[in-house]
This record gives sequence, C-alpha cells and structure tokens, in this order.
Amino acid sequence: MTDLVAVLAQLKAERDKLDRAIAALSGLGGKSSRARRGRRKLSKAARAKIAAAQRARWAKFKAAKKR
Repeated sequence: MTDLVAVLAQLKAERDKLDRAIAALSGLGGKSSRARRGRRKLSKAARAKIAAAQRARWAKFKAAKKR
C-alpha cells in the first residue's frame, strides 16, 4: 500500500508541474486568452467613411463590368 501512496504523490506532483506549464503557455497567447464581448462600436463618421468607400468600390466594379 505504501507503493501506491508514493505513486499517487508522484502523479500529483507531475500534474502540478503540468498545470503550471499550461498556465504559463496560456499566458503567451495574449488575445486568445481574453475573448472579446459584444460588438465594436463605430462612430457615425467612421460608418459614413466606410459606406462611401464601399460605394466607390461598387461604382468601379459596375463601370468595369459595362466595358
């Protein structure tokens, strides 16, 4: 029975080492460990700028299609 207790103690020590290693490696991921919540908020000016750029892209595409 003492061998079983020793093996169990050794396994627990290994598990602790692995837990520390996993925690250290998880911290290296940066953004992957912190999930964003919600949607980004854009200002009206930013939305207008994006919309104008998209309209320009569509106009260019349609003009090329007509040729």
